[in-house]
Amino acid sequence: MAIEANGKTFETDEEGYLTNLADWEPAVAEAMAAEDDLPLTDEHWEIINFLREYYEEYQIAPAVRVLTKAVGKKLGKDKGNSKYLYALFPYGPGKQACRFAGLPKPTGCI
Repeated sequence: MAIEANGKTFETDEEGYLTNLADWEPAVAEAMAAEDDLPLTDEHWEIINFLREYYEEYQIAPAVRVLTKAVGKKLGKDKGNSKYLYALFPYGPGKQACRFAGLPKPTGCI
């Protein structure tokens, strides 16, 4: 499978995650969000960028519980809760946000 962004084709697995994480660029997130009919706001980008930094540091995509805690620590309690994160990423803050961020599917996500 593949996704088109910025005039380029990016390979994805059967669930829509990038097969080569180094291929990621913001246009990929925009294209994936468009497929999900979800316009990206600054709040979305804040979480996407947070996930990319987290992955760079720990080499793992966080599961929702870990993500919620880490976001709360860095961005504040009002953003570090599942209600806020699910409002941004209705298909699941772990799965959907990680996919937009060009990360692998978080461990423990079905």
